Amino acid sequence: MKFLFDLFPVILFFGVYKYGENHQDWAHGLATQYLGGLIAGGAVPPSQSAILLATAVAIVATFLQIGYLLVRGRKVDNMLWLSLGVIVVAGGATIYFHDDTFIKWKPTILYWAFAAALLVAQVFYRKNLMRSVMEAQVKLPDPVWNRVGYAWIVFFFAMGLLNLLMAFVVFRTDTSAWVSFKLFGFTGIFFAFVVVQTLMLSKHIEEDA
Repeated sequence: MKFLFDLFPVILFFGVYKYGENHQDWAHGLATQYLGGLIAGGAVPPSQSAILLATAVAIVATFLQIGYLLVRGRKVDNMLWLSLGVIVVAGGATIYFHDDTFIKWKPTILYWAFAAALLVAQVFYRKNLMRSVMEAQVKLPDPVWNRVGYAWIVFFFAMGLLNLLMAFVVFRTDTSAWVSFKLFGFTGIFFAFVVVQTLMLSKHIEEDA
């Protein structure tokens, strides 16, 4: 359930974009009505209506995520606050300039911010953030935890590079394909990485047990 909760804005972004792409009049009408005053020049380009509408929905969804946690008295993870900041800035720029370049940079900025936070904490403060997150589930020797931390740093950095490759090279002229890859491709890669890492760590977990 937590995984679906975390993916809530991404799923809505995907759904609204795909529906708007196939119902351009609907998307253009809503985007003009609700976003016209936020766009430079005040005119919503029909071809950009779906991405602008999806971006606005993703921003609102992220606010709702945080609002829900606060109302329930739960702690809001720093990563979620960071995600809110990035999507407000990148998404806001996409809407204002009616240019999807900014929202396409959002995953890369977020992944690299995660990588930077892990690296700074581990190298300069001797604090392994991945150990803090995972240690309740698995027990590993200290040297192995260090490797786990660096593995996630490399993973997040690589994911940021992959997003740039997909957004601006492979799918440079096909925003729809990038939107699909953003949900299904990155989710699949994330799960594959977790599975491979779990298999590699299994012998250490067994030894510790």
